[in-house]
Parts: sequence; structure tokens; C-alpha cells
Amino acid sequence: MELTPTAEKFILHWGEMGSRWGVNRTVAQIHALLYLLGRPVAADEIAEALGVARSNVSTSLKELQSWRLAKVVHVMGDRRDHFETSTDVWELFKLIVEGRRQREIDPTLTVLRDTLTSPEIKNESRETEQRIRDTLVFMETLTTWSDEMLRLKPETLMKTLGIGAKLSKVIRRKP
Repeated sequence: MELTPTAEKFILHWGEMGSRWGVNRTVAQIHALLYLLGRPVAADEIAEALGVARSNVSTSLKELQSWRLAKVVHVMGDRRDHFETSTDVWELFKLIVEGRRQREIDPTLTVLRDTLTSPEIKNESRETEQRIRDTLVFMETLTTWSDEMLRLKPETLMKTLGIGAKLSKVIRRKP
């Protein structure tokens, strides 16, 4: 499969962004390729299109599957596993947010709660305890808000974001 210059540019950029977000560059590039193609693709075709080792593709696909960003599908008449991702940008966004929450936010909330209920907290200064409490309240509020936003239908969420942007402009104008 030959990639167009536009597809190459998108895939390379997605790989760069992935590495900035803490995701392996090849993982992000494979996801971008699957997203752009919008059809099931065999691992050897992915390796050829991106010019990466087949073993690297296999490892990267496993990571994408762990994030629920890629799934195995079968194609009639072809014994190989093929892989695809959603082409719905909102579904992908929700999967990424949910995955990051499970991997990063939830463990942090647990540590903050455990810290505040631990007997050792009595040995800390009031300022330290308050900062931990403030962090917990902030993260719980942000998590509650994001849960509510993710429950909305995409068109409702877009309207909500638009209203939020307008409201922010009005608030900033006030002295």
C-alpha cells in the first residue's frame, strides 16, 4: 500500500504528538494509519506501509488493543488477523480519556484519599494536609465534570463546549 503525501504528513504528525503525550511513536502512527484507512488492515501491510519491523507492529497493536483503540477483525477469504479502529473521533476521544483516567487519574485519587485517611497525616503540617486535600477536591471535581461531559451525545457536547466558550469570553470581559 502506498501512502499519499497527506496521509504521510498526518501519520508522522500523529506519531510526534503521541510521543509528546507519552505514547510510543509507532503505536500512534499505527493508530493514525488505521484511522485514516477506515478499514481492516493486516499487520504485515501496516509494517510495509510504515516501514517498521513486523515485531514492532505486533507489540504496538497489542498496546492499542489494551487501550481499546484497535480490535481484531477477520476478513472473508483471508486467514490473517486484521485490525481496525473507530473512525468516530468522539468515540476515540472517549476511549482515550477513559483509558488515561484508569491509568493515571484513578490511582492518583486513591493515593490522595489513602494519604488523607492514613495515621501519618497527623505528622504533617496543616499546610501540607490542606494542599493534599485541595488537590483531591480539584481532581474529584474535574473527574465528575469529565464524566458528565462524556455521557453527553456528541452533538450536545459540541453545543455545551460552544456555550462554555461564549460564557468564558463574557466572564473575561467583566472588570
